[in-house]
Amino acid sequence: MSKKQVAVVMGGYSDEYKVSLKSGQLIYDSLDRELYDVYKVVILKDEWYFLDENNEKKTINKGDFSVNIDGNTNLKFDVCFNIIHGSPGENGILQAYWDAIGQKYTGCNFYQSALTFNKKDTLAVLSKYGIPSAKSIYLRKGEEINVEEITENLGLPLFVKPNQSGSSLGISKVKEKSELLAATEIAFKEDDEILIESFLNGMEVSVGVIDFKGETIVLGITEIVPKNEFFDYEAKYEGASEEITPARIDNETKIRIEEIAKKAYNSLGMSGFSRSEFILMDGIPYMLEMNTNPGFSPASILPQQAKIYGISIKDLCGNEVEKALNK
Repeated sequence: MSKKQVAVVMGGYSDEYKVSLKSGQLIYDSLDRELYDVYKVVILKDEWYFLDENNEKKTINKGDFSVNIDGNTNLKFDVCFNIIHGSPGENGILQAYWDAIGQKYTGCNFYQSALTFNKKDTLAVLSKYGIPSAKSIYLRKGEEINVEEITENLGLPLFVKPNQSGSSLGISKVKEKSELLAATEIAFKEDDEILIESFLNGMEVSVGVIDFKGETIVLGITEIVPKNEFFDYEAKYEGASEEITPARIDNETKIRIEEIAKKAYNSLGMSGFSRSEFILMDGIPYMLEMNTNPGFSPASILPQQAKIYGISIKDLCGNEVEKALNK
């Protein structure tokens, strides 16, 4: 049986590309070489390239996502393992392109990617399935910002966040009315739409959900204890948080979170890796967001959860490739 050609596609157009390169390296190292020939492809704003075994770049042909190896051989991939965080790999752009050229890829399709990257729309859809979230106000760039009305409606403190962005970029916790306008400016630098949310005073948990061998499973529930005000970029990627897996919760609460996390995943028709963030308040999990291409470096939450669950990274990644091949 000939080996399948798998491209691990990493990088991206946002500041998250550095995290994606680490995630891509772990997947590249973990895929079973007895089953697959594994390659690295990096997608950046100004160039798309293939990295050969000598780390030399070769340009990707965007017409069919192939690469010319040596002037004669044109390599086409059986599967692209998408591990780009943020745009264009987590918001549907890359998936729509791959669909158009008939390229198979891992993870969810373009619709689920685009939907989950939009926090407002995700929470609106999930509310129809009875999944609670914080009270919020949505604003577009250029709209009037009525500080009095917003703070009266949502109370203080509150959170201001870009509607479409990852890795907690552009998020601020606002404690005083006087800080609100500056916080909206920070969020608008990341996106033209922002969400202002009421503060949920509770435990933050991060829940990994995947479809593994035909079944939706919760990999684990991780308790997030940030050293900063909240689980921001520094807390996520620079060690400024304590991540406790499994979370310190009773069994009844654990079952409730697992049920809601699976319900959210299945209600959205998800596939592949996902990590959902919740605030647990008075025993009720309030959904913050769902990430469809969460961090996958050795320090990331999903690989930690898989290890405790008892699924190796090799099996976790191999399962994704096999699903994509059989689509």
